[in-house]
Amino acid sequence: MEPTPDQTAAALPPVIEAAWGVRGRAPRGPRPGLTLAGIVAAAVAVADADGLAAVSMSRVAKELGAATMALYRYVGAKDDLLTLMVDAAYGEPPGPGGTGPHWRAGLARWAWAERTALHRHPWVVRIPISGPPLTPHALGWLEDGLRCLAGTGLTEPEKMSVMLLLTGYVRNEVLLTVQIQDASAASGRGPDEIMPEYGRLVARLADRARFPALHAVLDAGVLDRDDGPDDEFVFGLDRLLDGVEALVVRRAAT
Repeated sequence: MEPTPDQTAAALPPVIEAAWGVRGRAPRGPRPGLTLAGIVAAAVAVADADGLAAVSMSRVAKELGAATMALYRYVGAKDDLLTLMVDAAYGEPPGPGGTGPHWRAGLARWAWAERTALHRHPWVVRIPISGPPLTPHALGWLEDGLRCLAGTGLTEPEKMSVMLLLTGYVRNEVLLTVQIQDASAASGRGPDEIMPEYGRLVARLADRARFPALHAVLDAGVLDRDDGPDDEFVFGLDRLLDGVEALVVRRAAT
């Protein structure tokens, strides 16, 4: 007898089954009052309040007034909990917002929405990515982004590559911003103080003859300005979408 598609398909990891609600009842009799959604929400609240390092099964159990072992009836391991926390932190996708000739506005809206979600829960960018998206919200976000590219003439592989490029840019920008904020907090100085001081240090250390390009930046007062993270994000996003638009135009011409 030939195996069915369901039999030949790779088994779903338990955490993915749990995320999609296709997992059966928690084994060994779940504790009344505990739910998977409640556990994840409590873990997100801990991370928001005290940082990712504060998240542990025992800490989350304490917040819920439950025994630590009771949580393992719903979540197999801390890594599984982190996966579910990330999905919860992203929340519902923003909706496609623009297709066809309006694809660029749709992708810009998508990028800003992802950036907002990550800044709301900055600990998300500190969790290593362990694989392609499989959780409900993650696939919802991917679906919305891909819909924006409908009618552009891009191939399906190109559409996926655009989404990888876009989310990579957003995540990296947020991670850089968070790390700068951490450094600022540790030093007790704001970014408006750090950058001018950095400029003075560069001017002191970098010989003008050897580093003429750097000195051109210093002479222009670039490091003395406080354009803000939004301005930097807009610049990078516009350049990224300019590149995608050039590809869309090239596809239309051929």
